[in-house]
Amino acid sequence: MQYYLIIFLFSALAYLIGSVSTAIIICKLMGLQDPRTVGSNNPGATNVLRHGGKKAAFITLLGDMLKGLIPVLLVMQFQNDSLTVALVGLCALLGHIFPLYYGFKGGKGVATFYGVILGTNWLVGVIAITIWLSVAFVFKISSLSAMVSIFFTPFILWHFSHSVELTATVVLMSMLILWRHRSNIKSLMHGAEETIGQAKD
Repeated sequence: MQYYLIIFLFSALAYLIGSVSTAIIICKLMGLQDPRTVGSNNPGATNVLRHGGKKAAFITLLGDMLKGLIPVLLVMQFQNDSLTVALVGLCALLGHIFPLYYGFKGGKGVATFYGVILGTNWLVGVIAITIWLSVAFVFKISSLSAMVSIFFTPFILWHFSHSVELTATVVLMSMLILWRHRSNIKSLMHGAEETIGQAKD
């Protein structure tokens, strides 16, 4: 009974934490335009970078990553099994993508995903972020970097953990994030995807 109570409480907490939009809060505090009304209309670090600058984007990135990292690290102090950690991480991501406080319309979840992965296995998280940085260095396209990194992350996690529960959940998370990037995929196919830091007209 206590096991299921821990799963429920921490999953609910993770969702509520994930639902807090760092981008919206930071832009409001810094007197910037609401990221939902400008550029790609996505409340994420990349859109904030294009229209609010590096400082706002960095804070947004850090906040979104912590939304995934903190719930995972917290639940590990009470119940450190793969299934519990996986479910809590998934709920944090769901909170970011479908936030309770913003009409269930949130971001694409990339930074929060990295936060979850760093919490579950820091080495896999570092490798995933390194892949993002490498692709971004070559192509200068944030969405492409994210999709390549997130596509390979479940394979990397399985290599290091051999955890069915964690890997299956990360596959689900990856598929959800790739689905959220469907408009970016269309733009890439038409050669119209924006580069990092490029403001949309």
